[in-house]
Amino acid sequence: MKKRLSYLFAFVLAAFGVLTLFLSASVIFDLFGIREKEGNYVLFVVWANFISSLLYIVAAYGFIKNTKMTFPLLGMSAIVLLSALIGLFVYIGAGGVYETKTIGAMGFRIIITLIFAALAYFMITKKVQNGN
Repeated sequence: MKKRLSYLFAFVLAAFGVLTLFLSASVIFDLFGIREKEGNYVLFVVWANFISSLLYIVAAYGFIKNTKMTFPLLGMSAIVLLSALIGLFVYIGAGGVYETKTIGAMGFRIIITLIFAALAYFMITKKVQNGN
């Protein structure tokens, strides 16, 4: 049962990572006309999402293999996203142009990342520390 749960979490995280990778890479490299559809995107936020997507994909592998690197990877992703959110608020305060949906999307992404980090901690890291 626990193995199935690990595979489920890995699948959801990998799917989220691949979707994020596709969307952020499409904006960064102007693929498929997505950049134009995004409106007033903030490039450093898109780069933070891109970096996080790569960390999500590697962390998904960590869920499958039950490696203790999973929690630190997701922790790094959370730090990258929180830093980008703080930067976004500074950018907005300086009069930068942005889409309102960006704030909600960043909040959602941070919460999802923290949930997966907690799952990794309790399912893998804590278990390894206890010697199980």
